[in-house]
Amino acid sequence: MHIPLLSPLLLSPLDSLHALSAQFLYGLLAPTGFFSAPSSIPSTSNGQYLLGLGIADITGPVVETNMMGYASLPQTDTGLHMRQRARAFIVAETSPSGQRVVLLNADIAMGDSGVRRELLAALAAEYGNTTYHAGNVALMGTHQHSGVGGYLENLLPQVTSKGLHPQTLKAIVDGAVLAVRRAHDSLAPGTLSFGTGRVEGGSRNRSPTAYLANPAAERAKYTDRGGEDGDQEWETSVLKFSGADNTLNGRGFLSFFAVHGTSLYENNTLISGDNKGMAAYLYEASIEPHAIPGNNTYVAGFVQGAVGDTSPNTLGAFCESPGKPYDGLPCVANSSTCGGYAQDCHGRGPAFTADSYGFGSNAAIGKIQADAVRNVLHDGSGTAVQGSVRSVHVYVDMSKHEFVLGNGTKVKTCPAAMGFSFAGGTTDGPGAFDFTQGDNKTSQNPFWEIVKTFITPEPSKEQTECQHPKPILLNTGYAHEPYEWSPSIVDVQILRVGNFVVLVIPGELTTMAGRRIREAVQAKLISSGIIGSDAHVVVAGPSNTYGHYITTREEYSVQRYEGASTLYGPFTLEAYIDKYTSLVPFLADDVTGTPFSDPAPMEQISKAIDLSTSVKFDAAGLGRHFAQVLQDVRTTEPYRSGETVFARFVGANPRNNLRLEGTFLAVDRLDSGIWKMVKSDSHPSTIYQWERESTILGTSAVNISWTIESDTPGGTYRLRYFGDSKPVIGNITAFVGASSNFTVVGGSSV
Repeated sequence: MHIPLLSPLLLSPLDSLHALSAQFLYGLLAPTGFFSAPSSIPSTSNGQYLLGLGIADITGPVVETNMMGYASLPQTDTGLHMRQRARAFIVAETSPSGQRVVLLNADIAMGDSGVRRELLAALAAEYGNTTYHAGNVALMGTHQHSGVGGYLENLLPQVTSKGLHPQTLKAIVDGAVLAVRRAHDSLAPGTLSFGTGRVEGGSRNRSPTAYLANPAAERAKYTDRGGEDGDQEWETSVLKFSGADNTLNGRGFLSFFAVHGTSLYENNTLISGDNKGMAAYLYEASIEPHAIPGNNTYVAGFVQGAVGDTSPNTLGAFCESPGKPYDGLPCVANSSTCGGYAQDCHGRGPAFTADSYGFGSNAAIGKIQADAVRNVLHDGSGTAVQGSVRSVHVYVDMSKHEFVLGNGTKVKTCPAAMGFSFAGGTTDGPGAFDFTQGDNKTSQNPFWEIVKTFITPEPSKEQTECQHPKPILLNTGYAHEPYEWSPSIVDVQILRVGNFVVLVIPGELTTMAGRRIREAVQAKLISSGIIGSDAHVVVAGPSNTYGHYITTREEYSVQRYEGASTLYGPFTLEAYIDKYTSLVPFLADDVTGTPFSDPAPMEQISKAIDLSTSVKFDAAGLGRHFAQVLQDVRTTEPYRSGETVFARFVGANPRNNLRLEGTFLAVDRLDSGIWKMVKSDSHPSTIYQWERESTILGTSAVNISWTIESDTPGGTYRLRYFGDSKPVIGNITAFVGASSNFTVVGGSSV
């Protein structure tokens, strides 16, 4: 995640943030120290489980809201490319008293404590406190950077979204609950198996100079699965959910592969699921090609892994500096600069020349992931999952976690802080001003040494020494007004399904950090006798809480973006390894006792600021009516595959009705005299765009386009627009409009 925050903070004084605050109720506080109490006799020794899968819409307002990920003020959404989804996977033991776990994979940038708290409260209200709870529910974000923002409860990631938006938060929570409900209702006997595959060309390391600081002997262990230096992770792990019929693709799957959700560039303003959302769509559509997305029963979960230093921009980073001698050349390696500044250094995806927003590259990276999963599922070499279902969850105060290293040295973590290189951004999203990566001097610019003290408190000598060698730019761990800037207490959670174990990580592990924690936990599982040598451990993050980045100590010393964004100091990774390995005994079949947990974090939602403005009213305009066609489709000659059909309508603000589980548009085909919807706003071939014409008059227009796929059947079609208008006085009213009929000369027939 990239958050170049200094510019908006300076442009918008904090006094204005204190002046406005939106208060609303928050849900039940999640319990602490949760682990799944075992059944007296494991009920899954034969490999049979109860399996449930569900999918639901979580798309918030698709216009007039800042997008989450790049945290760029100009990136305000203007429409929709593909809806965001939550996909729920439940694995339960077969006995009535058996344990269960829920893996909830959502097309959002990251899991969040506030969202999770609201989610758990809603699930408790529906199912009671013992069925789904803090111990067995994991909220995982795909870490995509093209979704609706304004849902995280801490202040730092809220700055560019102008606070927390209740409408966005509600859409995510309600959709997540619906996905779990659908999974719960679909519980049926089945089996699980897992396999691994190779994903070459799906990502690259965006901080190779930091990775090279890791020991050469350690790096050499991974060259066979990660490039010459082993700085890439080409392995994907796939957990297959099979029903009684045991079909080749099963009922669905969870795949674990690390690649940043930055295929769509920072200049994109259409809401989308980025490459993992695209991968899920591609796989689900391949199984149920005629289902409207979101109405499918097959559920494909593309979970994020150790994502920290990965990038989908696989061609590398180049200078986009027209007229400069370095234009088109690779960026300077460790600083990622062009002419001394970061702004012109941009990563390029595999289809860089296809379009200027990354849509072609997004489709390519999504397809690579989907194809890799298909290869794993179809090669027939999966390992059966057998054994108990267990989970353990605690809270850890990462601002002061003390522990002992393997060599006997006592160390601790630090209150949160961001370094100067954090403001330099990454090759996926460059920062601003004169900030660059890879610089751990005490000061890059004396001006910022003065300015930073007006943003967050001056770091103490103890904090400076604790965070060393990071030069502190934002001392967020000591910034508590108007509410907490960064989390201090994070969720630490492990889910076990037989010999398959998921480490639910509250942040972004780098490639090597991910390897170290996986291997440490796997070794502890085996040495403790909990699982045999067939134990398979994966990481999933950023989940539950967003604790930013987690680098190795060696990478931290280089202070690239990832090291500067490792909140809790140089021993952050070791602290997580210490805590996760300490929880391993609570995954045993016959465990007793309760793990130690720090107190749950205080909720921040009731204190949240919301500077967004509501929709005042909509008007069609003089002599017009809502959904009136302003620019019609072509009717004089037919369309062919590859062409784009376009129509423009008199519109209304889509924030009036998010149309969750529905659509803002339809492509209809005339079939035996009956119109049938064949495309919605969740198909990647369609685009919904909203344009404000006049704020004073309340008028707007909507553009709907459809790029015809090569396998589209010939026939008669139309575009439809679904909207909702808000009058000055009265209720919001739904309307619908349609273009003229048009003909498509298809590549196939029905």
